[in-house]
Amino acid sequence: MDVVGPPVKVILSVDPIRFPLTGIGRYTYELARGLQASPSVNVTFLQGYRLHQQLPQAEAQAPASRLLPLKKWAQQSVVVQELYRQIVPRIKQQAIRHLDDHVFHGPNYYLPPFQGRSVVTVHDLSVYLWPECHPPERVRFMRKEIWRSLQRATVLITDTEFTRQEVAHYFNWPLDRIHAVPLAASDVFHPRTVEELRPDLTTFDLHAGAYSLYTGTIEPRKNLIVLLNAYASLPQALRTRFPLVIAGYYGWQNTTIHDLIQKGQQQGWLRYLGYVPDAVLPNLMAGARIFAFPSLYEGFGLPVLEAMASGIPVLCSSASTLPEVAGTAAAFHEPNDVEQLTRLLQQGLEDESWRAAASTAGLAQANKFSWARCVQQTLDVYTTVEQT
Repeated sequence: MDVVGPPVKVILSVDPIRFPLTGIGRYTYELARGLQASPSVNVTFLQGYRLHQQLPQAEAQAPASRLLPLKKWAQQSVVVQELYRQIVPRIKQQAIRHLDDHVFHGPNYYLPPFQGRSVVTVHDLSVYLWPECHPPERVRFMRKEIWRSLQRATVLITDTEFTRQEVAHYFNWPLDRIHAVPLAASDVFHPRTVEELRPDLTTFDLHAGAYSLYTGTIEPRKNLIVLLNAYASLPQALRTRFPLVIAGYYGWQNTTIHDLIQKGQQQGWLRYLGYVPDAVLPNLMAGARIFAFPSLYEGFGLPVLEAMASGIPVLCSSASTLPEVAGTAAAFHEPNDVEQLTRLLQQGLEDESWRAAASTAGLAQANKFSWARCVQQTLDVYTTVEQT
């Protein structure tokens, strides 16, 4: 879109840009970076209660371990959570009280009180449709805040058309006030040579093309028990030759998952790496033989696109948004069908013809998405909102 007048004035909340930089944090960072570089927008960043003209950076590591017990207690305390929910939006409101001529964008479900026009991104409805996959305190908090955001928002953004339709149906929102703006894989995800991969993979004692990969937080919604059971059902020689590598933040409600991970490690066919830094993740992705993503429910499914952009064959569940994101380039399985996933895993590891075709198709699918397009379509939403 050409600049035909003064830039759109926007306040973008960047609270999601924090350690670990997972899906919503990545979306916020890429959007913020693109907006900052665009002549079509004059963007101010709200982090906490402070306004910034330059994009703040995420912390490179987790908070000091001595603070974690206090943080966990605060998150689980109904009283503390309610105080936070009542007080923090009001403090944010004070920080932006003189900027009513701006469009405010909350990229992570939440909007503070604001007299101007506002946009909120609703990534998925998992706290409504899959509440058992979240800690109860998160469900309570998010349901209350999403309801408030819907009352305050001028328009909504979703990551996919699937979620756009889901949100409209669930909340009885008019479709013309909901805009689907797809995400993308960062340009750091691309095919790499064995020589490029060797330094990072050596750190993990891995070899290019010699492991399967899952990346994502270890939580119930990601359906890892199905993946672990499917991998354990592969012929022993195959899973030993090509171990399953799991990379992701420790997560929650996952005792059974971690027990199975530990069992797989003891049997020699699984490696759990924990959270892998952004600087290393693209090489870990590009070195995989196949990428498996059995999730029960996604707002988008960014790791699927990152794997495809890296030239890696993808197996994923047919749930929610994943068919929209993966197109015809992935091998799909029913979310809870262990036997079907086992067959696909074996095909992905052994069938060179299928692997070559899936890699080519995945690269073509990933090329349909870009952060530049996401930024431009978001700018189009801002312009529409500014003119209402």
